[in-house]
Amino acid sequence: MSRSHYAALAAFRYELRRFLAFSEAAATEAGLPPQQHQALLTVAGHLGPEPPTVGHIAERLLIAPHSAAELVTRMVEAGLLTKSRGAQDRRRMELALTPEAEALLRRLTAAHLEELGSLEPALVRALALARGEAAEPDASGRT
Repeated sequence: MSRSHYAALAAFRYELRRFLAFSEAAATEAGLPPQQHQALLTVAGHLGPEPPTVGHIAERLLIAPHSAAELVTRMVEAGLLTKSRGAQDRRRMELALTPEAEALLRRLTAAHLEELGSLEPALVRALALARGEAAEPDASGRT
């Protein structure tokens, strides 16, 4: 591996950490624990044919199923999620956002998309380095 490979990986991980730090701070400022924000995104962004479940949250947040169940319980108690029995399979507990959660997530998502837009040049530079391409300098002259 060359020094530029290490630099590309370090730059990419730095930008990811910057985004995650922004995300955690934005969620906290909105009165939402970061893990609950991630769970709301998971439910809202679920593209499967059936509504998401606790198992889906566990998988997407990389947490144990019992931890996901506890998280969902706290979110139901906070008025952010609803749980209902599946129409096809009554054993299945399906999750949905409440109107309050939808409004909160809409505000947070707008801020996150704006932040991603501001990080795009740095991420593009990091990916270009990883591919071995010459990166364009940014406004400060850094590549």
